[in-house]
Amino acid sequence: MGSAPSDGPAARSAAPPRPRRADAQRSIARIVAAARRELGRDPAATVDDVARAAGVGRMTLYGHFPTRAALVEAALVDALLAGEQVLSGVDLSGDARQAVHRLLTASWSLVAESVGLLAAAEGTVPAERLHRLHGPHARRVETLIRRGQREGVFRTDLPLAWLTNAAHLLVHGAAGEVLAGRLAGADASRVVSASVLGVLAPPDPFRVPETAPSRQPGDPG
Repeated sequence: MGSAPSDGPAARSAAPPRPRRADAQRSIARIVAAARRELGRDPAATVDDVARAAGVGRMTLYGHFPTRAALVEAALVDALLAGEQVLSGVDLSGDARQAVHRLLTASWSLVAESVGLLAAAEGTVPAERLHRLHGPHARRVETLIRRGQREGVFRTDLPLAWLTNAAHLLVHGAAGEVLAGRLAGADASRVVSASVLGVLAPPDPFRVPETAPSRQPGDPG
């Protein structure tokens, strides 16, 4: 028979991490939910604001999230996961324009709940990380735009990646306008949908003229 497993340092270091205790998981869930609420109302909400709203001490919060940036990202990830459950249920069948409208309406209802959180994340979470976190939704929009192009209802003279990113920027731009008080929240869904569909619509016969390269100093006349 072989010898019993060693309890030495090497064995302990190789052991898988223990799952979090149920009370720790509940504490994390309360903190993340509070962060979504507090940052949703005020993107400048502090760690103390979130700890107070969650009913935990500051040190308890820092035990789970060592920095405010980590807390903001956790709140954003939680919001995106919840949003993905909603968006995955949107009916995207039929005319691509109607499908985009339904998707944008559902998207805005989620964005409206998290305007402040999105602003906090854009000022805290690295841009590349934000891009990856929004990847599932971006791929859904890209698929719809590609379908609309095949159906002849969306433009094909601009790159697909650019059109997809433009839709994303318009939605998040509207969130910033609402937060700044320059766009009424009640109007935002209509404005977003009209703006995105306007960008995607095939161009009219007018074409943007080709611009000649600017003349540099020393170029021959």
